[in-house]
Amino acid sequence: MLLKHCQWHPNLTADLNLDADDIETMANELVNFHRCFHSAYGRIEHHRLGLAYLSGLMSNAEAKSVEPIALEFLDKKSVRSMQMFMKTFRWDHGSMLRTHQQMLAKLIASPEGMITIDPSDFPKKGKESVGVARQYCGAVGKVENCQSGVFVGYASEKGYGLLNGRLYIPESWFSKDQEKRRVFNLVPEDLVFETKQQIALKLIGEVMAADCFPAKWIGADCAFGGDIDFLNALPTQFSYFAAIKSDTQVFTKKPKVGLPLYKGRGRRPTKPKILPGQPKSRSVAEIAKSDRVSWKPVVVAEGAKGPIIAKVARIRIHLSRDGLPVGDQQWLFFRKNDDGQIKYAVSNAPKEISLSELVKASAMRWPIEQCFQEGKGQVGMDCYEHRSWPAWHRHMIYVFLALHFMLRMRLLFKKNSVADRFPGSQNTIDSTSSQVSEC
Repeated sequence: MLLKHCQWHPNLTADLNLDADDIETMANELVNFHRCFHSAYGRIEHHRLGLAYLSGLMSNAEAKSVEPIALEFLDKKSVRSMQMFMKTFRWDHGSMLRTHQQMLAKLIASPEGMITIDPSDFPKKGKESVGVARQYCGAVGKVENCQSGVFVGYASEKGYGLLNGRLYIPESWFSKDQEKRRVFNLVPEDLVFETKQQIALKLIGEVMAADCFPAKWIGADCAFGGDIDFLNALPTQFSYFAAIKSDTQVFTKKPKVGLPLYKGRGRRPTKPKILPGQPKSRSVAEIAKSDRVSWKPVVVAEGAKGPIIAKVARIRIHLSRDGLPVGDQQWLFFRKNDDGQIKYAVSNAPKEISLSELVKASAMRWPIEQCFQEGKGQVGMDCYEHRSWPAWHRHMIYVFLALHFMLRMRLLFKKNSVADRFPGSQNTIDSTSSQVSEC
C-alpha cells in the first residue's frame, strides 16, 4: 500500500492517543477519503499522484514540496509527473472543491454557523512565483517579498474548516511589461485586478451560491473589519462580527453635524463638520481604559485543559470616517485575555442581542486562524515551491482536504474532537467510513 510506510506528522495524531491498529485504520481511511475525489482527475493515472501528494502533506517530512513527496511516496521517475500534475495536467478543480464542501457540510453545517474570511501571507525569496511582490506580509509583520491569499472558512459549534481560497495578484502584475510573466505562470487571460476586499466578497458569494453552509454570521479579521465599504457590501441577511485595530476611531455618542457658520471671508463652507461642543471620536483602545466599559468574566470556549475564560464588554457606538459618524449604531465588542491583551470587534447584530451570543460569535471568528496555524504548522500550507497559478490553487485545495480529513479522524476516534472546542456541541458521527462511502 502507498501509505504503509507513512509516518504521520506527530501533531496530527498527538491528541488522538492512537495505537498501531488505529494508525493502520487511519491510513485506510485516507485512501477511502481520497477516492471520493477520483472523478475530478483527468486520468486514472492521476489517482496515485493525488494520494501521494495528500499523504506527503500529512507526513512528518521536513520538506513538503513536489520532489521530496514524489521521492518518498513514489519513485524518482514520478518527480516530473507530479510537477506536471500540479501545474498542467487536466483535472476539475471546481468539482473537487464542491465535493470537499458537500462532505464537510454534513459534518459541521449549522444555522447558527459563521462564514469567515481572512487573508494569509507567504514569504518568498524569489521574484518569479505568481503574484509575488513587496507588500505587507502578516507572517513577518512588515513589508516583505511575499504572496498573499484570501481564504474563506466556516465555523459552528460542530467544528470548522477552510472552504476555498484565491491568490491575490497585485496590480503591478497587470502592467504590459509583466505580460510574459503572467503567461509563464499560467495566470488566466481574463483575470483582472481585484482588491482583497473584492476577492473576499466573491468567495462569500460562491459559498452562498453553493447553498451547503447555512450561517447567521460573517466573521472577518481587521484587514476587512477596518474597511467600512466592505462591511456595507456584505450580504444583509447575515450579521457581521469583524475584528478592528486598536487605533480605530469611533463615537460613543453621535454628534450633531452641519456646515460651519460663514464668517464673511473666503469661500463659504461646503463640507459638513462636527458642530462646536459636540463629542469627538476616540480610539477603541482609549475607550477600553475608560469607565464606560464594564468588564465581565465569561467562558469563551472549552479547551483541552478546561474552560477558557476571558473578560468581555460591549458598548453601542457609531463608526467614524474622516472624523464624521457614519452608518447606523452598532456594537463595539472587547475581549481581554489572560495576558492582558485586548481584542476589538464591531458587529451590526441587533441591539437586543444577548452578550452570550456575541461571545459565541467571537469564539467562532477564531477557528480560521487555527486553520492557518494547523495548515502551516502541520500540513505544509506554506511549504510549497510552486510558481504557477494552477499549482498554487491545487496545493491549497490539498491543504483544505488534509484539514478536512483530520476533522473526520478526530470525530471517528472521538478523542479530544474539534467539537470540544465549542461548549454545548451536539455533533455526532457514526463512522467516517460510512460517510465517505456516500461519495
